[in-house]
Amino acid sequence: MSMPRRVTRTRPKLYFSFRSPYSWMAIERMRRSRPDLFGRVDLYPYWDPDPVTEQAVKDQDAEFCYQQMSKAKHLYVLGDTKRLAARLDLRMAWPVDVDPWWERPHLAWIAASRDGAGERCYDALVAARWTRGENICEAGVLSRATSAAGLDGDRLAAAAEDPDIRAEGTRALVQAYQDDVFGVPYGYVGRQRFWGFDRMDLFLSAIAAADQAAADQAAAAADPLMGVPAGIPMGAYDRDTAGGCG
Repeated sequence: MSMPRRVTRTRPKLYFSFRSPYSWMAIERMRRSRPDLFGRVDLYPYWDPDPVTEQAVKDQDAEFCYQQMSKAKHLYVLGDTKRLAARLDLRMAWPVDVDPWWERPHLAWIAASRDGAGERCYDALVAARWTRGENICEAGVLSRATSAAGLDGDRLAAAAEDPDIRAEGTRALVQAYQDDVFGVPYGYVGRQRFWGFDRMDLFLSAIAAADQAAADQAAAAADPLMGVPAGIPMGAYDRDTAGGCG
């Protein structure tokens, strides 16, 4: 009787960005069917780096692969996201980004995640940006939004000034380069890759399949005779000599 194949349970990855409405809506939709999403996947922030972070990424032989969209694509996105938000019954206020500094919200999220508060920080910032249309790249806005969520808003607003947090942010963007990420949302389950709002259902299905495989493996380990037909006498499958080599 063959032994069950060992299934390696790996943590799925999900790249997100506070800048992207598709990232926001995809995560909102996934959490409706999988409330434990933040606990099941490893999240990585992805953003347009400032010159300091960009140089740090280059120093590690990596680069930022995202290409800025054209005016035509931007106009399409405005209409498309409004349509998707209505379909998901989400109230959306499109923010106006004037010279945004994306290090601030994304590194604030990294700092909050170190304290086990990444999900609360995430919820506070997407609510501020996409529900109220606020500029979360401003220190005061970010501080107020995260303070209202019970976090240390002033500390999080200053997280981008912390060299250690900056270094972790750089590592996240280097990892994105190594994972061939070119936009968000972008998910990994094992070797499978899923990009874009329309592929996140497949991403969840792949996670569910991995969970089921792990559960089957655990059950097989707990019951070595699982799958053997009932009523078969012990030894019926093995008439070999004691040495096992014939």
